[in-house]
Amino acid sequence: MKNKGNYVFRKASEQEVRKLTELSIAAFHTDYLVGGNKLDGPPGYDDIKWHLDMQKEGHLYTFQVDNIIIGGAVIFIDNNSIYIGRIFVDPLYHHQGYGIAIMNAIESLDNTINSFYLDTPIANRRTNAFYKKLGYIETSRDNECVNYKKIK
Repeated sequence: MKNKGNYVFRKASEQEVRKLTELSIAAFHTDYLVGGNKLDGPPGYDDIKWHLDMQKEGHLYTFQVDNIIIGGAVIFIDNNSIYIGRIFVDPLYHHQGYGIAIMNAIESLDNTINSFYLDTPIANRRTNAFYKKLGYIETSRDNECVNYKKIK
């Protein structure tokens, strides 16, 4: 990371949901700069109730640097695999290595987990290049999304 600091990746508290929703909106609204649709994002990205439901179900994670929330993730753990529903970083912290740090934290959550899955829009050049850079392999695609997998 360009910007050093102590970071924490953990399940989000209910008190953090509003801030994480705000960061999700801000992050996904930058996707139009890299091929996505303007003012768009994945289902629930801009809905505080959706994020609260994810938090209550244990799927919403917070990423903090020096006690400042700068991003988050929605992940689903099932036996020996994780489906990464999304990650997001505050646009003020883009291009500083924090997305990589979040992905590394997800991949290090549990040593018994050996496979990771995710999908991302075909049109989003940034996320497709990002996941490939981290060793994710394309497994399939349709008219909208590319599906990726990584095995430890």
